[in-house]
Amino acid sequence: MPDTLTITDNRTGRKYEIPVENDSIRALDLRQIKVKDDDFGLLSYDPAFLNTASCRSSITYIDGEKGILRYRGYPVEQLADGSNFLETSFLILNGELPNQKEYDDWVHSITYHTLIHENIKKLMDGFHYDAHPMGMLISTVAALSTFYKDAKDIHNAEWRRKQTHRLIGKLPTIAAFAFRHSVGQPYVYPDNELSYTANFMSMLWKMTEVQYKPDPVLVRAMDVLFILHADHEQNCSANAMRSVGSSHVDPYSALAAAAAALYGPLHGGANEQVLRMLDQIGSKDHVPAFIERVKAGEGRLMGFGHRVYKNYDPRAKIIKQLADEVFTVTGRNPKLDIALELERIALEDDYFVSRKLYPNVDFYSGLIYQAMGFPVEMFPVLFSIPRAVGWIAQWEEMLLDSEQKIARPRQIYLGEEKRDYVSIKKRSA
Repeated sequence: MPDTLTITDNRTGRKYEIPVENDSIRALDLRQIKVKDDDFGLLSYDPAFLNTASCRSSITYIDGEKGILRYRGYPVEQLADGSNFLETSFLILNGELPNQKEYDDWVHSITYHTLIHENIKKLMDGFHYDAHPMGMLISTVAALSTFYKDAKDIHNAEWRRKQTHRLIGKLPTIAAFAFRHSVGQPYVYPDNELSYTANFMSMLWKMTEVQYKPDPVLVRAMDVLFILHADHEQNCSANAMRSVGSSHVDPYSALAAAAAALYGPLHGGANEQVLRMLDQIGSKDHVPAFIERVKAGEGRLMGFGHRVYKNYDPRAKIIKQLADEVFTVTGRNPKLDIALELERIALEDDYFVSRKLYPNVDFYSGLIYQAMGFPVEMFPVLFSIPRAVGWIAQWEEMLLDSEQKIARPRQIYLGEEKRDYVSIKKRSA
């Protein structure tokens, strides 16, 4: 006998058998539950999708209670330890790790697409000198759709693959150009002899040297950070990518929408808020008083807690270890002592433990990026580069899912009933 859920409608006394599959029911099955035959049927009300699955996916698995994150079945800890960003990207997009030939071809193709059209550079020149780098990135990615008109052929697998390679190859270049523009420095073109992350760092930091030689510790750190940010299930920006993509727009426009969602302080700007909090605390000695103010409702503990994780975010553990390696090169970020003391007290305080408020990925990542020389305005840009891989994987999975249609949520209407129009001359003052 198949799994079912029996629902009794106490308004009518009728009973309904609703099929249960993968621990879920289909929302449309609720439509049969009516008081009168001409009723629309029962709706489920779920603001912010707290308990609604919008898709079936095989890309990323999260168990928030146990602190588990896996890409295509592989624990993120193992990928961070043994893989690199481009190999992990291949896994996320294709479902399997590449063999050597597949990997070499993949790296060559991404490297081939790092250069951008000169007119795109002119477009970026038009931004004001103090334009936010993330605003520049969003606008420029959207503009790519006008340069690559073949991107509209989204049902052609070969064309989709080409846009994927273009996006992953060009995003670091656009991001680096946005950074250089914001600090008034000339653009640095890609150096395709370098690895993906090393090339990005070259475009960011190169000055007059013939070839920029980034520190291998920092290159590896950025690679790991990119791996940890590559995908995270149905978050706000992934949902934006799927929702906008469901209209069958080109991937550049959909990805610009996803990046715009990431721009928000509740999503991609969270690590910036952590740094602002640490600045506000000021010193290690002030941590206990700050904790008491948070418990009294007079402030927020940024970088703790997560919509999904009710345990220690597995990415935060990796980043905490990574911070020590980075600081051996850059020097110790003075905010680290405040962060460590904040974490120590919070994890021993029942107020936070009982609420399952553990450090998340944003708690330490901002410290690393700041130590490497990035201004806080670049943090969401740094998030966007790796997350683009997840966005593209989510977009293609949505396109190939026969159950998906254009996204169009229902609403519960609470406005006025039918009213007749009255001309302005007859309306009372």
